Amino acid sequence: MITGAQALVNGLRDQGVSVCFGYPGVAIAPFYDCLAQQTEIRHILVRTEQSAGHAASGYARMTGKPGVCITTSGPGATNLMTALATAYADSVPLIAITGQVSSQLLGHDVFQEVDTTGTAEAFVKYSYLVKNAADIPRIIKEAFYIANSGRKGPVLIDVPVDIQKSSFKEYEPGEINLRGYKPYTKGNSVQITKILKLLDKAKHPLICVGGGVILGDAISEVRQFAEKTNIPVVSTMMGIGVMPKNHPLYFGMLGS
Repeated sequence: MITGAQALVNGLRDQGVSVCFGYPGVAIAPFYDCLAQQTEIRHILVRTEQSAGHAASGYARMTGKPGVCITTSGPGATNLMTALATAYADSVPLIAITGQVSSQLLGHDVFQEVDTTGTAEAFVKYSYLVKNAADIPRIIKEAFYIANSGRKGPVLIDVPVDIQKSSFKEYEPGEINLRGYKPYTKGNSVQITKILKLLDKAKHPLICVGGGVILGDAISEVRQFAEKTNIPVVSTMMGIGVMPKNHPLYFGMLGS
């Protein structure tokens, strides 16, 4: 038998997490107790919850791996929102684990209770409010898959403190099969043909590159395409770096 808190730590370890960023509090204390009993995952203590989110986001941007941030309930969770919104806008894979008041107290406006999943709805790809500790292994596996597939982005896991303390028989989560979420990443041949025809007719074509080029590991392909067609290139802020600053076809960031 293991507790929900142990399942959270084990799930992070099984997903290859080696570092996480957080700021502890009462509603997430059981998780931190378990985290302190192991050495595989390094915890970096920040000074504010917002810093935890931004640090995890920076980690994800630099490593390509989902960043993990942890906070307590109430203001701890709401302080994460700017970091979640930034990660969502920039397509950064992020896993946010937040503590929550006990399940039986949800909806009673108790101390440091906030509708965390509702608050974060506009800023995440998906959010979970864990109602059964036995669901945690599956949820962790799904969360990492959602965050790191398709258009990448943040996923929130809100875990009531009593669920963290609950025990269940450990098991290995099965294959992921999310109805309605089947990211399609291959190019559409019909759309590509239309684009080529439009480019052929264009008098003054221009390529605008964004962060998707970097996330899709397509930098060399874009450069080769621009050079072969001799089409000038501009970038969004997230697309800076796709073309060298001194490249004769690169005209800088839009609006600069």
